[in-house]
Amino acid sequence: MSFADVDTWIFDLDNTLYDPSVALFAQIEQRMTDYVTRQLGVSKEQAARLRDDYWRNHGTTLAGLMSEHGIQPGPYLADVHDIDFSALQPDPALAEAIRALPGRKIVHTNADRAYAIRVLDRRGLMLFDAIWGVEEVDFHPKPDPRAYATVIEAEAFDPARAAFFEDDPRNLQVPHDLGMRTVLVGNGRHGPDELAHDHQHGAHVQHRTDDLTAFLRGLG
Repeated sequence: MSFADVDTWIFDLDNTLYDPSVALFAQIEQRMTDYVTRQLGVSKEQAARLRDDYWRNHGTTLAGLMSEHGIQPGPYLADVHDIDFSALQPDPALAEAIRALPGRKIVHTNADRAYAIRVLDRRGLMLFDAIWGVEEVDFHPKPDPRAYATVIEAEAFDPARAAFFEDDPRNLQVPHDLGMRTVLVGNGRHGPDELAHDHQHGAHVQHRTDDLTAFLRGLG
């Protein structure tokens, strides 16, 4: 499918605008497990299982904690994103490739906006027209359709003229259904079950790339 008429480019953040090899999200996952352990008074093994259940059933650990336990999002987000960013390095080639795209560029992440800004700043990618974190979509995380609807309405773009880049195949289903071009970036942190599911039900994943910079350059 051609990208010739695309004028809105939407990017996930974690494991999409940086390579998973920097293991930034591994730090966050550890802090999420520790947070669940403390807040719910369970073992780390139980916390890890709960997090997996929340991720599958609610989209994110935070959404599960809010729904099942009434956890307040602010302290949680501040805690789990208090990590070491030193592994992130500027990426001038990726910045150039994104800057060259025609039209608006948007970040839509399930993390909070303050964290997103820190990541983008470290990567030399402070070039987006809008940054949407989970708090800006009323804490409805992808793949909740309400998250996408909020961004589309506020940014006033035509989904049929948009492209969505994401490392979690689940989060591409709604964009595909809305008419966007969908691009799966790498395999992110997803295990064999998720990848097998994606292979079986992969019509919503129209393109795949392990090299986002090269893919974007190839669109020119």
